[in-house]
Amino acid sequence: MKTKLVQNLSVNLFQLILNQIFGLGIFYVLSTGLDKDSFGKINLALALLLAVFNILSFGIDQLVIKKIAAGEHVPSVVSLYISHVIFTGFLFYGLLLSGTIFFPHANSVYSIILLIGIGKLMIFFSTPFKQAANGLEKFRLLGYMSIISNLVRCCGLIVLALLHNLGIVNIILIFICGDMTELLLSIYLFRSSTKIRLNIKWDRINYFKLLKEAWPQTGVVLITSALARFDWLFIGFMVSAIKLAEYSFAYKVFEISTLPLLAIAPLLIPRFTKLFQQDIIPVAKLKFLVRMEMIIAALVGLLLNICWSPVIDKITSGKYGAINVKTIFILSLCMPFLYLNNFLWTINFAKGRLKMILASFIITFLVNVTGDVLLIPFFKNEGAAFAFLAACIVQTIFYIRKNDIPELNNIWHSLVICISYALFSGSIIKILFENKWQAIPLAVILYILPLFTTKQLRVKDWKSLRYLFN
Repeated sequence: MKTKLVQNLSVNLFQLILNQIFGLGIFYVLSTGLDKDSFGKINLALALLLAVFNILSFGIDQLVIKKIAAGEHVPSVVSLYISHVIFTGFLFYGLLLSGTIFFPHANSVYSIILLIGIGKLMIFFSTPFKQAANGLEKFRLLGYMSIISNLVRCCGLIVLALLHNLGIVNIILIFICGDMTELLLSIYLFRSSTKIRLNIKWDRINYFKLLKEAWPQTGVVLITSALARFDWLFIGFMVSAIKLAEYSFAYKVFEISTLPLLAIAPLLIPRFTKLFQQDIIPVAKLKFLVRMEMIIAALVGLLLNICWSPVIDKITSGKYGAINVKTIFILSLCMPFLYLNNFLWTINFAKGRLKMILASFIITFLVNVTGDVLLIPFFKNEGAAFAFLAACIVQTIFYIRKNDIPELNNIWHSLVICISYALFSGSIIKILFENKWQAIPLAVILYILPLFTTKQLRVKDWKSLRYLFN
């Protein structure tokens, strides 16, 4: 019989695969059906709105998961968060809408932001139900809530493409319909699945108590939201929508390639929260998990670079492949650092070290912004990718230096070894093969074999993996 962790991982991985398929369908239709300028403007609007609504969560979303996983009263916690999203969501959109009074002749980007903002507001209103499902470890319910918007948008855009009616207005209407459907379905599924009845009312004392508790995490969210999309916004406003279209395409594929991380990350917060409430911490299991993550991350980065030009140039008719080779290479180097940073962040978040986490993100943000400002004007998209890589490296160094579990101080060894072997394998393949498809099996072999010789990968790891899930 499958353990609960395996079931949760399977469900979460399944919904992520579906979401990535639908998201890839959306991205493909828009990137190939629109000119680069229009595609860049839509991505600029989405980047700005996603950053703003992430900031408006004030970090309460992650705190809700932790509180529910720790056994606090679910209706009270969720009701407070619903009150928060309703208040802050309407306040932000009201301010956004008032801009039409002061700027009646605003440009096309502002109009796109205003319209897409309606849909993103609906997604924001649905977050309390998703976070509650996450905290309750009801990942099947979370999966249903999470895929509906992308499903509606993907199907709608495919229909528009087949009808040759892929205009900006029609695209935005499809986006709004998908986001509205997700909100309505989330409310219905949460009530029918959990049987929890929410009594939403303004509780000033407990609300401000929640805000105070979330304050350090609010700073983290503010910085991570800016960090995640500052490069997009800087390129879009300071360079051109066309360059943003190219960069956002590479970054989107890079995000999709982090699917294994996306699958396991939501499971770690409730698991680690319970784990660090125990007296004895299974350090060996944690080190094994890091080692497996590093091996997977570097392998995915290797395959991404080998397949990039042949695949992307073919499916986009040469629009986004060769021009992004250097960008995707730099971004792929970030992948192992993202895995390790997520692992260390989850440990510190579960242990309540929110001020230390805030300090890490402040430093990371400053490095990334400084890199963007200095490098993007000269190196365009490659400069943005390198600034992101530098920020990831600095954050890893900070987390390891502040680590308070001595047995985990040397986990960076696996990161360096796996990246080195991936670079070695990729370099050999580039020298020996022109047809990259034929090179994939050899690339994997050249990457895997040295891992066995340095004991990063062992035959008995299969048993350890089964033991970890049990």
